[in-house]
Amino acid sequence: MKAIDTEELKRLQIGILDNVACYCDNNNINYWLDCGTLLGAIRHNGYIPWDDDIDIGMLRPDFDRFIHEFNDYNNRYQVHCIENDPKYYFVQAKVLDTETVLYEPDEKGLKHCVNIDIFVYDNAPNDDRELKKAFDRRDFYRTCNILRTLNNQPSGGVMRRAFVHLLRLFVKVHRKDYYCRKMLQNAKRYNGQTMERVGNFSSFKRTVCNKTVFESFVDHIFEGKMYKIPSGYDEWLRAFYDDYMKLPPEENRVSHHKFVAYINE
Repeated sequence: MKAIDTEELKRLQIGILDNVACYCDNNNINYWLDCGTLLGAIRHNGYIPWDDDIDIGMLRPDFDRFIHEFNDYNNRYQVHCIENDPKYYFVQAKVLDTETVLYEPDEKGLKHCVNIDIFVYDNAPNDDRELKKAFDRRDFYRTCNILRTLNNQPSGGVMRRAFVHLLRLFVKVHRKDYYCRKMLQNAKRYNGQTMERVGNFSSFKRTVCNKTVFESFVDHIFEGKMYKIPSGYDEWLRAFYDDYMKLPPEENRVSHHKFVAYINE
C-alpha cells in the first residue's frame, strides 16, 4: 500500500463527496455541506486552510433513505452507521473509501478508512427548557460513549486518572454500542411531532435552528466544484459559529487531525 499525505487525503475525500453528491442528486435525497466544510465553502470557497476533513448534513428522513440504499450503488464507497453496522459506535455516520486504510492518530490507534462525516438533524423541542434537557441527555450519553469505547491513557494527576479509570469500569457493564444507541434514541425522541426547529442531537455543539433554513438548497463552489448548501446558510452558520466570517486568532489556525493513511496501489 502507498502512504498518503494531507493533499492526497483531501483529494480522496473530494472523491467520496462527489460520489455521495451524485447519488443524492440522482435520487432526490437532500444533503448539504455542513459544519466547517460549509464555513470553508462560504469563507474560502474550499477547505478552511488549516482543516482537513469534510462534513455533510442531512435531515433524518433523507438520511434514513440514504443509509438503506447507498451501499448498493457501488462497492468502493460505503456508508457505515450504527443503524447498519453492529460493530459501529459513532453517532455520526461515515462514508468510507474502502480502498484506503487510515489510523488515528497512528498505527496503534483507531483503524478505519479515509472518510467523510454525515451529521443528522432531528426535530428539536419548541420549549427551550425541554431543548436543554435533550442536549443534556445527549452530552451525558456521549461522555459515557467516549469512556466506554476509547482506551487511551487518561491525562492529569493521580486522582483524576483513578477517577477516569473507575468511570470506565462503571460504563463497561454495558455493550460497546449501548451509549451510542441511547444517543440515537434521544436524537429521535421528538420525530413525528410538529416542531418548528431542528437540532444536532448526535454531534457536539448545541445548535438549533428554524426548519425554514432547509426548505430549499442552492449550489455553491467548494474546491472548484459545485455542491448543495442550505438557502438559509447564513442563519445556520450563525447558529454554529456566531460571527462566522471572522478568522480565529493565528495560534488557533492549526489542524487537530493526526493520522497515518494508505491507499491500495
